[in-house]
Amino acid sequence: MSSTASELPSQHSKILSEPVVILGTGAAGLIHAHVLLQDGFTDVTLISRDESVGGVWSKERVYPGLHINNVHGEYRFSPLKMPPPENADKTGGRLRGEDMCEYMERFANGFLEGKAKFVMRTEVLDVRRIEGPSPEGHSNSDGWNPLNPWPWHVKVKNLDSNVEETLHFARVVLATGGCSNPKVPSELSPEAADSAGFEGLVFHASEFGARLDEVLSLVKPTGDEGSVQTKDGEEDGEGGVVVIGGGKSAQESSVCAKLANEGRKVTIIFETTEGFLATVKPMAEWQRKSRFLSTLMAYSTLRTRWERFLHRTWLGSRLTHFIVGDITETSFKAYNIPPDSPMRRTHPFFWGVRLSDEGGVRANSYHSLVNAGLIRVCAPARALGYSSNGKRIGVALSNGTVLPAKVVILATGYQSSWSKIFTPEVAEEIGIARHVPTHDFVDVWKYESLKNGPEAHKDSWKWTTSIYRGIVPARNIMKRDFAIAGALFTANFGYTNEVAAHWVSSYFQGDKMKIPETPEEATAISERQANWMRIRYPHMLSWVNESYSGSLDFWTWPQAVDEMLEDMYLPSQRSGGNWLTWLFRPIDLKEIENLAEERRIVRMGGVV
Repeated sequence: MSSTASELPSQHSKILSEPVVILGTGAAGLIHAHVLLQDGFTDVTLISRDESVGGVWSKERVYPGLHINNVHGEYRFSPLKMPPPENADKTGGRLRGEDMCEYMERFANGFLEGKAKFVMRTEVLDVRRIEGPSPEGHSNSDGWNPLNPWPWHVKVKNLDSNVEETLHFARVVLATGGCSNPKVPSELSPEAADSAGFEGLVFHASEFGARLDEVLSLVKPTGDEGSVQTKDGEEDGEGGVVVIGGGKSAQESSVCAKLANEGRKVTIIFETTEGFLATVKPMAEWQRKSRFLSTLMAYSTLRTRWERFLHRTWLGSRLTHFIVGDITETSFKAYNIPPDSPMRRTHPFFWGVRLSDEGGVRANSYHSLVNAGLIRVCAPARALGYSSNGKRIGVALSNGTVLPAKVVILATGYQSSWSKIFTPEVAEEIGIARHVPTHDFVDVWKYESLKNGPEAHKDSWKWTTSIYRGIVPARNIMKRDFAIAGALFTANFGYTNEVAAHWVSSYFQGDKMKIPETPEEATAISERQANWMRIRYPHMLSWVNESYSGSLDFWTWPQAVDEMLEDMYLPSQRSGGNWLTWLFRPIDLKEIENLAEERRIVRMGGVV
């Protein structure tokens, strides 16, 4: 694979002056804006429906007690340091939502204010590429200007004034994320609750921060006046909260832990819950911040002796699964979770990407609160809808019981944020839509470590995506005017997305890169990678939405980053070490703080 070198200097200057829009002001959008500005792009606009930057960690979405699913060091960028949270040496550095909010605002104020244009409180209604005359049915009056030189038309609505307009750009960075468009099963929706006669409050977990005061007012603390007691002294569920779903937002990062710490009675319902990583004492840097875990988790290309030994030999496979199993058991033991506890009904560590990084043990964390009996676990069970138990309407479960509640919170996940802003036709044209596979691949990954894995979900093989590196739709790869940010499912969001931002900037500028030369080649490579993900994570593709479907390199993010660096003709595996010690050398953001200069050297024909 190869690509043509950069255009002539005058053409390069022209590219830098053309308008770029970033849809979203979350962490991925902010680092992409910074890198583009750093590289000399002079017209960068960020659009968000929020009042403040940060995306899921924006000021209007965080609240005291909210924790994210990462520890200190995994969610920052090289230009700006982040102070560790309080007691990080004891807790492992689990970050609060407030920490992330403050960091994102400092980053935007320090690196983007006065340089990029922010269009806040603005909803993106429609995005499409139109080259040439306006489409039939459109005219200058609705923004479709046939004389406009920029192909990307972004229709927006100001949420305060309700005024709609169409903005025009040469390039688009789609950074709307995978956690902004709630998924609500119809049988559990507020409308279904109303229809069944349920009188309580029903909403999705994405609204929890905004409705927290309402919940705390409606649901009395356990033992307070207004809570309902049964004859045997147990509190009736009528006065409590029922949380449906066992994912991260249901547990620590949003709902159950906060409510329990506020003294409210809360019940969580799930069939299978998130796995977690925890230790009594915080892990050493060589364990958590090195390539140790990533090497244990098989990647599509085994590039080192260690990886080939661990995943292609019988002995290495046994060692791999022994270590991963020990990590899982160590996490359970850290929180004293009994062998028969429903809290062990987790997605397999090795075979999935649904896992939360707890850091060290904390007394007020989700798992500690479950152990203390302050969070009731109802599992395995599935919520079917709303029904009567003979006395009142509640949540009907697959085990035949009905749970009464005053509040039902739906932690039922998210659907693609893309479906709201792209019509099916445009999504198909750009190449971001799911589609039937066009290539058949023989399983070339005959890894010993992948034998006897879980059976793949029946829907996993029905569709695929063709998003090269999880960044560029294969169909659009030659145009160099559209990229996706934040869709890389990674355990180290900061490092991964900072490198991805440099990749996108090089791509937009027409730099020489090791990328496919045709859409057909890019499609074949992308579908091959999607095929790998089906084999590697048999259940995950049935769970993720399109916004995350391009890459599931959660623990294997270092290998994915290596490939992005090599695409830009830059050195990879930057942590150093010899043939033995490289595996345990901590990965540090200092390794990538000079990528802009390195890329400039390559652009000028030099070698880094």
